[in-house]
Amino acid sequence: MLYETFFLLALVTSLVIEVPILIGLVRVVFQNEDLTLTRIFSAGVLCTVVTLPNLWFVLPPYVDAAYFPFVGEALVVAAEALILNRLLGLAPKTAIICSVIMNAASYGFGFIAF
Repeated sequence: MLYETFFLLALVTSLVIEVPILIGLVRVVFQNEDLTLTRIFSAGVLCTVVTLPNLWFVLPPYVDAAYFPFVGEALVVAAEALILNRLLGLAPKTAIICSVIMNAASYGFGFIAF
């Protein structure tokens, strides 16, 4: 399979996993009813479509393969937490928790499935 095709599969999979998790976390766990589903959904999609291409295509030449999963995921979590904080107004701690859980779920699924 082409690297680009594998990336598209990872992108769709990440969206399917991460966006519903974000909605559940914001609405159920953190009980935030002020944010619309559309706004949460849009922020979740933006998180993935901004960070995943950078993780797959920009970062690899700059990070040693041995450290790539740790450095890459840490940068993704930080970037997505910032996006969630700025776009949804989530407290920094809440945004980090959401980002960690979203990315742990999609990374774990990808690790098991692929």
